[in-house]
Amino acid sequence: MPKLPRVSSKETIKALERLGFVQIRQKGSHVILKKIIATKENDGNDLEIGCVVPVQKKNLAIGTLKNILNQAGISVVKFIDNL
Repeated sequence: MPKLPRVSSKETIKALERLGFVQIRQKGSHVILKKIIATKENDGNDLEIGCVVPVQKKNLAIGTLKNILNQAGISVVKFIDNL
């Protein structure tokens, strides 16, 4: 597995948007993003994945970025490809 890069919160949000996430709202210094995944059965029970990204002037800490990717269910490789 490749190492996580040092990126800003702005770059992280843009990469997540390329992966299908949409900004729902911003509360203080945190941006909330969501992605809706349709289930195969199409019975209206779609999965909703959410993640929270803190907006900072400096780069995100590696642990914080790792937690964001875990919340979003995204691998490091997929994230790096969408930067």
